[in-house]
Amino acid sequence: MTRGKLIVLEGIDGSGKSAQYRLLCDRMEQDKIAYNHIVFPRYDKDSSALIRLYLGGAFGKKPGDVNAYAASTFYAVDRFASYRDDWGKVYENGGLIISDRYTTSNAVHQGCKLEDSELPAFFSWLADLEYGKMGLPQPDLVIYLDVDLETSRRRMREREALTHTSADIHEQDSAYLARCLRTASMACEHYGWTRIAFEKDGRERGLEEKNDEIYDLILRTIGNK
Repeated sequence: MTRGKLIVLEGIDGSGKSAQYRLLCDRMEQDKIAYNHIVFPRYDKDSSALIRLYLGGAFGKKPGDVNAYAASTFYAVDRFASYRDDWGKVYENGGLIISDRYTTSNAVHQGCKLEDSELPAFFSWLADLEYGKMGLPQPDLVIYLDVDLETSRRRMREREALTHTSADIHEQDSAYLARCLRTASMACEHYGWTRIAFEKDGRERGLEEKNDEIYDLILRTIGNK
């Protein structure tokens, strides 16, 4: 079997990741590039039951009430189930997979519960758990969308007003989100992710400008450029 390509978009809440993901999928369809798209977590599946309980506060009202290692397993199980019952065969037969979040989200959102000195060991443990022990494929490219804390919080408030939803225990905690940004920077260095800058020459970059950069990276990764 010829394994395919796995490309991941990562970013904290309010980074514009979902908008970039939708625009990216539209462009690939217009250019007739065959791909499968996946989004994590899969809240509509039984495999995400522990994630939903965790985010809803059933195990504690603060993110730190469940340690980084325990919480990571909740998300890893959902990914394992998705690989086995959804996209694994496509990938194993040479298909292109575009994923909105992946193991990378555990690195950021669970790693931020740890001290800086503990992160290298956690990053290595996480990679061994999901890619080694569980046998999930490693991404060929991880694109991290940078953002600042103020913009992240503003966009989340706008989304909540638009969708009439409430923030989960991650989104409610500003200190947690700030720590996520710092942890994400360390994860970028550790794993070699590609960072997409939030600003250029002191101004916020536009959606299309960033998408052009992302699309170019993907075309190069899959050998279309």
